[in-house]
Amino acid sequence: MSGHVPAVILAGGRSQRMGGGDKCLLPLGDTTILAHVVAALRPQTSAILLNSNSDPQLFAATGLEVRADALPGRLGPLAGIHTAMLWAQEIGAPSVLTVPADTPFLPHDLVARLVMAGAGGHIAIAAHGSDLHPTVGLWPSNLAAVLRRDLEGGVRRVRAWLDLMSFKAALFEPAEPDPFWNVNTPDEWAKTSSLLRVVVPKPRQETH
Repeated sequence: MSGHVPAVILAGGRSQRMGGGDKCLLPLGDTTILAHVVAALRPQTSAILLNSNSDPQLFAATGLEVRADALPGRLGPLAGIHTAMLWAQEIGAPSVLTVPADTPFLPHDLVARLVMAGAGGHIAIAAHGSDLHPTVGLWPSNLAAVLRRDLEGGVRRVRAWLDLMSFKAALFEPAEPDPFWNVNTPDEWAKTSSLLRVVVPKPRQETH
């Protein structure tokens, strides 16, 4: 069942195109990009962990447990997925959802669709139109040892590892705004604020 799936938000990157730092903490509307991600996940998941290699105190306001990559060296989002699998094993979850920390418009049925696509113990990855979103996925936690072996063997890109594995795609219809829109550059951050107004229109004032 989708509500019993734990989620890990991947925030372990260096955000180089944003000038460094933790871009998920940038303001968006009345809160932060990260807060929008958390709000999208809470109704769909049983527990949420934040994967970050930054100081955990930076995220204290979220109330989330923060865990750095289990493997040293800042090996990228694939290392975050490995960390997610290990955490899922610790809490007895057979699978774990991962999403990037800079995707504020995640769909409300993300987990349900991924669970359906991954039935039978498959990796399930979100696809939107013709685009595959490798870091938005449902991962069997029993693959942690396999992933560690491949990370230590030099695999770094999530898509490259998926090409070594069997996975199913969960197709999401094209929508506006893109439910998997992510913030990589200052221009994209600026555009995200205008997209937010499409998703969350300002409430109308009541008249008496």
